[in-house]
Amino acid sequence: MDLTAGGARAVPVARSERTGLVPAGTVLAGSVISLVGLTWDIQWHGDVGPDTFFTMPHLFLYSGSAISGLASLVVVLMTTAARRAGRPVDARVGGRAINVFGKVFAAPAGYLVTGTGAAMFLLYGLWDQWWHGLYGFDAVIDSPPHIGLLLSITLSIIGTVMVFAAAREHRWGTVGVVGSLGVLIAFSTVTVLGLQQIDVDGLDVVSVGIALLSVLLVSAGAGFWGRPGGAVRVAAALAVIQAITWWFSPWAAEAYASAVGLPMRDYIDGVPAMPSMMPMALLPIAAVLEAVYLLSRRWPAGRVSVPAGVIGGLLVGASMPIQNAIVYGSDQMPWAVVFATGAAGAVVGLLGGFAGWRFGGMLRLLAPAKGENAHA
Repeated sequence: MDLTAGGARAVPVARSERTGLVPAGTVLAGSVISLVGLTWDIQWHGDVGPDTFFTMPHLFLYSGSAISGLASLVVVLMTTAARRAGRPVDARVGGRAINVFGKVFAAPAGYLVTGTGAAMFLLYGLWDQWWHGLYGFDAVIDSPPHIGLLLSITLSIIGTVMVFAAAREHRWGTVGVVGSLGVLIAFSTVTVLGLQQIDVDGLDVVSVGIALLSVLLVSAGAGFWGRPGGAVRVAAALAVIQAITWWFSPWAAEAYASAVGLPMRDYIDGVPAMPSMMPMALLPIAAVLEAVYLLSRRWPAGRVSVPAGVIGGLLVGASMPIQNAIVYGSDQMPWAVVFATGAAGAVVGLLGGFAGWRFGGMLRLLAPAKGENAHA
């Protein structure tokens, strides 16, 4: 594949807004539906038990991915048809077009990534069916096909972020980036459960992974926004998602169990499983990062992102064991784990701050420069 380049013909901004909002909103809706299905499914496994493939939470998971994939396919086909007909292709709709399979298809960058994630989800879904047929249905979230499914959805959400970033000159574009990054952080808290296989005494490895991805993505929001407020907006989006799913997950599991005539387990603790993995302190931590950016504005922002990432990683890493102890009613605070996880979080936060800010800058480049709004 190669980037499509060439002469440009201007596409009116108003037309771009009309044609770009519908598919962008559709892929975001697909991501949100998948998130709803995931938080519901995890709660179901904990409160009710193993299930079959054909359940309502699974339907949400697969429907969300299908919606994102089909929307991406439609945009790719429309872009390909427009290019072959010699009509202008607006780079604000998903990003600049990329030639796929030579020049058989022309795919906007964001929709190419989203569609690829959806296609991978289908393949991992088939593997998951084979896996359960071989080993039976269980409640293990970190099995190989499950991790593959989660990574596939994560890739689709990354594509969704790219789609909105390409339309950042529209208000809905910047709002969509913030919302998509919030969804991405929420999803990442489950994906890092694969790190449970790494056993380190006195260290919460999963919380270290959450620290890395949380810092990376709020830093990406700050880098994309390019002015104060980006990190806080992304963290606020996660806070809204956490608040809604905190109520929804236990309610949906109980309501669905009652509807299908299955009993709840006797020993459930009532804690929303997936929402409790999202860092509750991320919003004030993001405010601290914003303060670091402001206090250090005389230096290049790219350099400031490194110490900001260290501080953010330290705070997220240290806060997660405390959060877990409070949420699950632990009698004793694991201070040794808190300090060790905070220190490890600071190390990975350095990488997260550095990479996240640059990732945000890359997102800004997806939008065409003024006067370069369309590619033939």
